[in-house]
Order: sequence, then structure tokens, then C-alpha cells
Amino acid sequence: MNIIEGKGEKRMIEEKDKPRCQLSGEDGNVFAIIGRVSKVLERNGQKDEASEFRAKAMQQKSYGAVLQLCHEYVDVQ
Repeated sequence: MNIIEGKGEKRMIEEKDKPRCQLSGEDGNVFAIIGRVSKVLERNGQKDEASEFRAKAMQQKSYGAVLQLCHEYVDVQ
């Protein structure tokens, strides 16, 4: 389980609730990754999570931090 904080609340997200997102073998540009993860979340009916993810991703200080954040929201493949 992961704890996601946002909008003044904490909520638990189980691994089974996280949609799969293919990142390996794809464009490694950080903005492409953010877009890919956002689209996967939106396609799986998690528009609020997609918006939250994008906002948090843009605040990260490093590429590695963005990748770590991806793992909190999606099942990275």
C-alpha cells in the first residue's frame, strides 16, 4: 500500500488499484514520462490523481524523484 497526500488529506492506494504503465523502452524525457503516466491515470478514471501527479511531478528537483513519484501512482512496467 502507498499513502498519497493531497488536497489536505491522506489516502491509501492499494497496489491492485494502480494501473500499469509502460515506461521501459519508451522515450525517457521527463516530460514524456509525466505525460504518459498522466494519460494512463486518466484512462483509468483517476483524473484527480492524474492532476495531483502532474502538480507534484513538476515540483520535483530531480529526474530520479519524478521516477519515484511515478511508482507511487502507477505500476511501472
